[in-house]
Amino acid sequence: MQPVLEMYAPDGFDLWPVADIEPFDFLPLGGELSPAAVGAAMMRIADYNNVDSEDALRSADALGSFLHGLLTREDDVVAPGGLRVIDTSTGVFFQPGCCDGLESWRDWHRFLDDGDLLAFGHDPVSPVAELFGDTVKLTVNAECRDSPVIALSVAELRHLLVGAERDMADFHALAADWTSRHLPDHRAPVTAALARVLDLPVRP
Repeated sequence: MQPVLEMYAPDGFDLWPVADIEPFDFLPLGGELSPAAVGAAMMRIADYNNVDSEDALRSADALGSFLHGLLTREDDVVAPGGLRVIDTSTGVFFQPGCCDGLESWRDWHRFLDDGDLLAFGHDPVSPVAELFGDTVKLTVNAECRDSPVIALSVAELRHLLVGAERDMADFHALAADWTSRHLPDHRAPVTAALARVLDLPVRP
């Protein structure tokens, strides 16, 4: 299981160095990313939350304006992507769907606790997670009768979620260090905003 971010770069982005990543590809987050890959992830998260605003307090400078949405949105921050599960024995990928996001990753824990179906998208691709006793069934696309499926135990999934949270915490620590070098005047608010986006504890 990997926390992944769906990537896309705005045209002509030049506020900080970013890695060249294929549009709509998924970037796994963790503590081993290069500075340019961290920059690309931070760009994607900030850009996705950089919604149009009539807020008079929006900064006049390009950097402040670009970060405005990330730093001012609270309950509706979004990180496009989610948790990806890979069955290494079969090569099957359970990818995040169009209605998924890393900000909602704790829904996986609620799914295990209450047993309700967890859906991540809709037609034409509808990834779903279902609980049958002690077995979790991950259907890659519920719209297809012969969709690939990954089956694992509840205990295995709980273990994978611990690892995914650790990966996000490692990425957050790496991003905090990156921010101190590339966005020193915004380090504290950007680091706190990233913790909210990833639904992690906010640390000083």
